[in-house]
Formats: sequence, C-alpha cells, structure tokens
Amino acid sequence: MARAPRDRPHFHFEGGGQAEPYTSPRLVISRLPPDRVRVGHAQKLERAIGSAVVEARRKLAARDEAIAEGERGFYLEFEIPAAERAAVENLENKPAAIELVAVRPITDGNETVAATVFVPERSAEFFSRKIAAYRDEDTKSGKPKNEALVARIEDVRLAAVRSLFTDDMALLPKAGYPAWWEVWIRGGRLETFRYVAERLDIALKDHAISFPERDVVLALATEETMERLVENSDAVAELRIAKDTPTLFLEMRPAEQADWVEDLIDRVEAPDAVAPAVCILDSGANRAHPLLEPGLEAADQHAYDDAWGVGDSAFWNGHGTAMAGVALYGDIEAALRHAEPVGLRHRLETVKILPPAGQHDPELYGAITETGITKAEARAPRRRRVFCLAVTSEVGLARGRPSSWSAAVDQLCYGGGDRRRLMVVAAGNLRGDIEVDGYPDRNDLEEVESPAQAWNPLVVGAYTDKITITHPDYAGWNPVAPAGDLSPASRTSGIWERQWPIRPDVVFEGGNFAHDGVNAASAIDDLQLITTHYRPQMRHFETFGDTSAAAALGANLAAGVIAARPELWPETVRGLLVHSAEWTQAMRERFDAAASQAQKMAMLRRYGWGVPDLGRALWSATDDATLMVEDALLPFRRDGSVIKTRNMNLHRLPWPRDELLALGDQDVELRMTLSYFVEPNPGERGWTRRHRYASHSLRFAVKRSLESIQQFRQRINKAAKAEEAGQVGGGAGGDDWVLGPIRDRGSIHSDIWRGSAAALADRDAIGVFPVSGWWKEKPGLQRWDRSARYSLLVSVRAPGANIDIYTPIANQLAVPIPAG
Repeated sequence: MARAPRDRPHFHFEGGGQAEPYTSPRLVISRLPPDRVRVGHAQKLERAIGSAVVEARRKLAARDEAIAEGERGFYLEFEIPAAERAAVENLENKPAAIELVAVRPITDGNETVAATVFVPERSAEFFSRKIAAYRDEDTKSGKPKNEALVARIEDVRLAAVRSLFTDDMALLPKAGYPAWWEVWIRGGRLETFRYVAERLDIALKDHAISFPERDVVLALATEETMERLVENSDAVAELRIAKDTPTLFLEMRPAEQADWVEDLIDRVEAPDAVAPAVCILDSGANRAHPLLEPGLEAADQHAYDDAWGVGDSAFWNGHGTAMAGVALYGDIEAALRHAEPVGLRHRLETVKILPPAGQHDPELYGAITETGITKAEARAPRRRRVFCLAVTSEVGLARGRPSSWSAAVDQLCYGGGDRRRLMVVAAGNLRGDIEVDGYPDRNDLEEVESPAQAWNPLVVGAYTDKITITHPDYAGWNPVAPAGDLSPASRTSGIWERQWPIRPDVVFEGGNFAHDGVNAASAIDDLQLITTHYRPQMRHFETFGDTSAAAALGANLAAGVIAARPELWPETVRGLLVHSAEWTQAMRERFDAAASQAQKMAMLRRYGWGVPDLGRALWSATDDATLMVEDALLPFRRDGSVIKTRNMNLHRLPWPRDELLALGDQDVELRMTLSYFVEPNPGERGWTRRHRYASHSLRFAVKRSLESIQQFRQRINKAAKAEEAGQVGGGAGGDDWVLGPIRDRGSIHSDIWRGSAAALADRDAIGVFPVSGWWKEKPGLQRWDRSARYSLLVSVRAPGANIDIYTPIANQLAVPIPAG
C-alpha cells in the first residue's frame, strides 16, 4: 500500500507542560566499607600521612618567595579501591578548603584509583585527625568514627606532578625535555598561575578556555619546571599533554572535469538576504569557484588569524572548499544531472581555523573554535546559522571522556544558557590503509575523535549506499561496505565507557572504498561524492567522502530545517534530525540479530539513530503526525543548605484516541525524542556524583495503557532513584520500547514503541523529569536555580492503516488543515 504523502506541517507547541512538585530520592552510598583491622589500618595510614605532611612542610619552608604566589599548601595523593571509587568525593572538605583536583582514570588490571587533593597549610592535620578519630572513637551505633572514608583509603602519599597527570602515562614527556602541557587551573587562580609561570620563564599560549570550576591554558615546560610551578602556587588542578593538533588525511582523487558547470550556474537561485547560513570552521574556502560565489559573500569569510587570509590552501588539499560545496548544495551530482532550478535556501560563511602552512605546535582549539564563531556572529549577529566542524584530532583519546576542546564545543552550544548554538561535528576517520578483513571490526575499535565526544552538538558519522563500480580501470573490484552499511572509514563509540554519549548521533553518505582482493582498499571515484575543487581555474570538481562529507551533508540538512522553520530552537533542530533518522535495511538486520541489550548498544554506537531525512524532519502525513514541544522546567530547588529536585513536567498532548481505538489490535508506532543542552563542567575528577560532567540530565517516560497518573508518577520516581544509584536508564526498560534502558546517554534520547493501536490510545501522558547533575551537587556554584529548556518530539504512526490521525489532532488544536 502506498504511503500517504508528507504534505502537512508538524504541530508546534510552546510550553504546555504542567509543572509538578517532584523529588527523586537522594543517593546514599549503601556499600559497606572494606573490613579492616582497625588499629593496624589506622597506624599504617598515620605513618604514611605523617611522612607526607613532614615532607610537605619541608618543601613549603623551601618555597622561593620570589616566585611563589597563592595560598600556601600541598597536594596529597590517595589510593582508593577501584570498586569504591565513589568515595573519592569524601576526600573534599569545604570548611577546610580541601579540594579534590584530579582523579587518574582506572587502567586495565589496576585495582585502585589515584585521587589527588589540594590541602592548605592551615588544614595540614585534617586527615591525621580523621584517622586518629577512626582509631580511637566510636559513633553512637558503635561503628568506628569516619569509617566510611578512612576504611576506604588504601594508602596516601605526597603528590608530585605525575599525580596531577590524568592522561595515559605513556604520553608523559621525558624528563628534561620541554613539552606543551594542557594545564587545568583551579577556579579563580588563572592570574596566580600566569604570575608564577612568568617568573619561571614558562611560555604560555595567549588564549584560555574558561569553565565553571576550571580555566585551561597551554604551557611549554619540562616536567621539572612544572614541578617547581606546582610547589610554588596553589593554582594547578590537573595536567594533560597538549594534543589539539588536528590532522586530516583525505584521499581526494580528481573527478573528471565537468563540461556543463555553466548550465548549473544558470539554474542556481541565490539565497535571500535573511536566509540562514552554514558556517564552516575549516581551512577556508575559495570564493572564486563559480558554484560557491552565489552563496558566499566576501564579507562572510573570516580567519582566526587575519594574517592567514581567508582562502583555501594546497596544504589542506582544499578541504574547506570541498566542505563548502557539499554544505551549500548537498549532493552536487544530483544537481548537475537534473534540469530543474536549484533554489539555495541558505548561504555559507567560512572561518579559517587551520593555518595555511600546517601546524607544528599544539593549539588550544577550543579557544580557536570560540574565536572563529565569535567573528562570524559579530558580522551578522541576527542571522540564524548552523556551525559545521570536520576538523578532528586522534591524539590522546580516552574512551569518551571529555577533552578541553569537546568541553569548549559543549559550552559554545549551551551559550551561557541564553544564546544556544547548533553545531554539527564529524565523528572522524580511520587513519592509514583500509583493509577489507578489518571491516567493520576496526571501526568499532577505533573511537570517535576529539571534539566529537561533546554532548551538545549533532555528531555525524558516515554510511554509504554507493556500491556500483563502472569505471573500466576497476573491473573486477568490489565495494568494501554493502549498501546501507557503515562507510569503511567512519569511527564509532563502540569501546567507550557506558556513561558517555552515543556517537555518532546519525549518519550521512560518506562514500565507499573498493578492493581488488589483494591490496588495501581505495576510495575510488565511482564510490565517492562530488564537490567543488579549491582551484577552479584548473578544474571545477573533485571527489570527496568520509565523515567530512557526511558532516557537510548534515549541516546542509540542518540549514534546510532552519530555513523552513526559523522559529525553532537549536535543540529542536538537532532533535528533528535524530527524530527523522531511520536505520537502513542493512542496519536493521544487524539490530534484529542483536540478542541482548549490550549487542543493541554496540549497534547504536556504530550507526546512531540512522539516516535523517528532510521530508520526515519537516512534514507530517495523515497517518504519521508529529508534535514538536518546546518547553522548560526548573529542575532543582534549595532546601536549607541542600539542593533537591524540584519539578517535572507532565504533558497531556492532543491524542487521536478514538481513531486509535478504532484500529484495535493493528500495529502502530510511537516515536519519542528528547533533546536538550547541558552546561559542561570538565576536569578529571572521577566523574562521580559530585563531579558529574553535565549540569543536569533529563529523561522522558510515557504513561502505560493500564497505568494511573499516580502510578505513572511513582514509576518516574523509581526511575530517577535507579539513575542516582548508577543504573543508567534504570526505569525505562521493557514495555515494547526498541531501545529501552540504553537510550539515556548524553543529552539526546530517542526511542520507538511498537504495539497495538488500542494500547497506544491510553498512552496519553508524557513526563519529562530531571536527574542529578553538578547544578544540584555543587550549590556553591549558584546554578541550582537555572531553568532547563528542552524539545520533545512525538510522532504517532499508523503505517498502512488507511486512517487519518492528523486531522483529529488538528481539530483539538483548532489549527487549519492543509488542502489535500
């Protein structure tokens, strides 16, 4: 049966959620501390901490007052059993000004986690007193005093630079050799750091990135000099190796010169003055290309460093110009082959963030990205735009943990809470030869590149439908990827730790590779996209692919949504791309073969939610109606000195109940997508409850058909309790959802419920509720009273039912129904 045409606009709601008082139970660590021989354990720790404090006081007495700045103090490194890692939070003490600054990631085979705290000199005896009380005093219940903390400490020592180093130790610079360090500075101490660094002749990069509790700068120093800086200041929280040196390895084979480019130019209709833009953060672009000139004004080209110029360069293989062609036209080949007019609904902006002659020193690319975005916005402050970033770095990846660059991207998207931005970021490509035997296992083992571990942007991977090889030079060659499957160079988040976001969110066409059965695969012209060449005086077109091309296609589609619905929030546009995505047949077969939730998650981390579609993103049909809700809630409130959860929103949407009941047992679908942005608070401190990365998290739940509203509320509270206890998605399982518990990673959640129309008829309430984040756990940062806005997308689908579910919704809303 033919599907009904998509010719009806989605329903759009602003607000409408009924705020209800809501409190999720506060998490209490119920695990008992390890059994200890009380006196013996106390004596061991007393000896260790006594030696550490004696040595710390010796070093404090030797501080160079010509260099020193900030509060006198020292760092202690504690060893905690890996199974008890949540206990690192108890090492902090605000009245004593003791701060947890760094927690080194647990490595394979390591049974302990190393946590480092800064201790002011005035609090030097704090832990000694805690240990003595554990040894000698009991609580009213007869337990050793301070047992919850002291019994979980394996050992303690005076910390060194290496204690603050949270990257892989293999990246630690060799002694005596200067290196660029990424220095994470404690809140409010940036000027202290700069003061001491200047007196130690430590070279600093000019720019810095600022987060709620950390500032990040780049410093050139040896390990020994960095040790002196740490000993003579209270500024350093964490050290990493500077690694934002982006690399782009693209096999851009030349396409045959097209003779009919002028025909296409004659059919192009330039965008109007208020059209939105795709802003490409890359290597610049050559506006002289005749296909780019209609959509790219000279005034809309910028560079991070004005001395670089705005044009593209051979050093980067014209990558920015190639991005521009796809971002502006999408599939250029289709535009060339058809005779219809090509109306450009959006324009281009370019910001050159890559230097024209390569990059030798690392840079703080979070700051460079921010500067580039600021320049584009200063030129046209009211223009709606989507930023597109396909520049990525493979150095120092850490299974999904944030980098300074990814955190800066999240901060730019969040925009301080009042200036949200939509960004599309490429997932990154495999490096080196593509071997047929390694596909797709290698893709699952090589993780998404920085900054694509960010939570807020739309992260795009690549799939491919290109399998047809016609060029005679490649007779007998075969494509690597089957139609509809992952593009051979696309990275995934298959090896990431479970709490980090699903990456990619979606996939777009990225071309395919081919092989002759003997040698490594190649990205041949037949299996790639066509785009604009950066030297149009030589040739107009070249081939393009991988996740760069996919990201440009994603930005193109996002701009199409903005052009059609300019009133929508960035969160909503991002949500619509995910909501409109579907898995291809090849992807669905792999999902269907998944026998467990873990196997489903592996597929989700490979393909995301599938391939978006502009028609589905913008238009409903009579048998497929989409409701777009933009709303906000106040997730937290202050109760004395404690921050508690405050409100959930209950949405009672116009529901085609009678029409669904009439369908009885016929199968229908409910698609739900929740999209919101978080405020990041990065820094390697174990990512425990108090040190969560995200400001807040939201979840959705749908009332079940035999469930009362009161039972629904109780289930939501149970789900929140499970989340607080570390059971991600603990309350969302079962009940005919395709993904269930595994959907709740990151800041966009999407799932499909399948069942009978009669059962869906009574699923007429949706709850959006908060779970904890650092806004709640860190009251001193004064974010607890912030509003959290979100977009909720709901689609009711009755494919093949030959029934109109759109009109009943429209009648309840009293909105005009488009003529058929």
